[in-house]
Amino acid sequence: MRFASTRNPSLDVGFEEAVFRGLAPDGGLYHPKSHPDLRPLFEQLEPAAFDETAARLIEALFPELPQPEELARQAFEFAPALTEPVKSPDGEISILELFHGPSCAFKDFGASFLATVMERFLHARNERAVILTATSGDTGSAVAQAFHRKENIDVVVLYPAGRVSPLQEKQLTTLGDNIVALEVDGSFDDCQRMVKEAFVDPELTSRITLSSANSINLGRLLPQSFYYVWAWAQVRARSGERAAAPDRLHFCVPSGNFGNLTAGVLAWKWGLPVDGFIAATNRNDVVPEYLKSGLFSPRPSVATYSNAMDVGNPSNFERLEAIFDRDWRKMSSVISEEVVSDEQTLETIRRVYEKTGAILDPHTAVGYLASERFLAAHRGARIISLATAHPGKFVEVVERTIGVRPELPPALSRLLELPKHSIPVANTLAALSTFLLDRYG
Repeated sequence: MRFASTRNPSLDVGFEEAVFRGLAPDGGLYHPKSHPDLRPLFEQLEPAAFDETAARLIEALFPELPQPEELARQAFEFAPALTEPVKSPDGEISILELFHGPSCAFKDFGASFLATVMERFLHARNERAVILTATSGDTGSAVAQAFHRKENIDVVVLYPAGRVSPLQEKQLTTLGDNIVALEVDGSFDDCQRMVKEAFVDPELTSRITLSSANSINLGRLLPQSFYYVWAWAQVRARSGERAAAPDRLHFCVPSGNFGNLTAGVLAWKWGLPVDGFIAATNRNDVVPEYLKSGLFSPRPSVATYSNAMDVGNPSNFERLEAIFDRDWRKMSSVISEEVVSDEQTLETIRRVYEKTGAILDPHTAVGYLASERFLAAHRGARIISLATAHPGKFVEVVERTIGVRPELPPALSRLLELPKHSIPVANTLAALSTFLLDRYG
């Protein structure tokens, strides 16, 4: 596969260069120049362990990467904990739990794959790189865990002060070693803007090898497509249907920066036979507005309980536009939209717990309610709704809502006693540049 900027098709690179550049020189996002037809592979897939399915996809998408089976085992060593989609009590919604990795969020899949291939590339080149990434919550913790103590790699995570949960902040600020957390006086959009500006700053890029681990980086985005394929294969086998997907299957994706949903849409573009996707957002609803009107109007993000989705100018919207030829009607024919308020999020957490005993985190609750709404309007549809984070990461919100404190996985509970180490910075490129050049230049 070759990749070009979403803004200039002539800026053409291979996978390794796209991984290390992160952002294209013109400020666009790298995106597949053409889309492979993987329908023959999908038709042959049997239910298998996640790393086995991932290895087949790595081999098909990245033939230049040697030993795909070993790469998949190393990148997804936590994947044996992944279970097939679990049906809800009403039987129409299946929940895909993607929070069994080291940071207890879906972003572990992409971050771990990216860290593994970057370490391989850097070792072969005998070089060092600085990973620069912005987070609204879960991205930073997944990146920090995935890259911790990787050889030849330093990581700088920018997060908005006061806008991540206490546990998310602990995940960002307690690792040390090659991980540095910058506490930005601003919003996630400020953090994301600073990262983008850094990648196109001539002085910075001439003195430091910078790369990103946000979903703007293809190396993190593309492997997120793997679990869509894996989940589809499990559900197809369970339904007894061999040559085709279960009838009228949709994926519901809690969405903020829209990388997770874009990864699923890419799998569909490669031939995964699903009917469509549901973009479930909170009050930060610029993409749902676009899907309804064709007008994209970025604006400052608003803080909500589902904070990892608090994005007012989603980066991956450019990739979605590229996939659908910048035609909003084409996009809206594949992607439906649902917007869920904070009050509705809490009510969903409360209702699902009282009815089933299951505890949802705020992001998964947004997706669950969006799935219910879609089913009410599309009788007979089947939905795989992505559970993107463990409820223990949002213990304050959950406990206040249902009166029960969700149990923390051991990987999270041990962090609570560790001291926080962060560096406050202003929300300007100048502040970020000064830090980077002083420390790594």
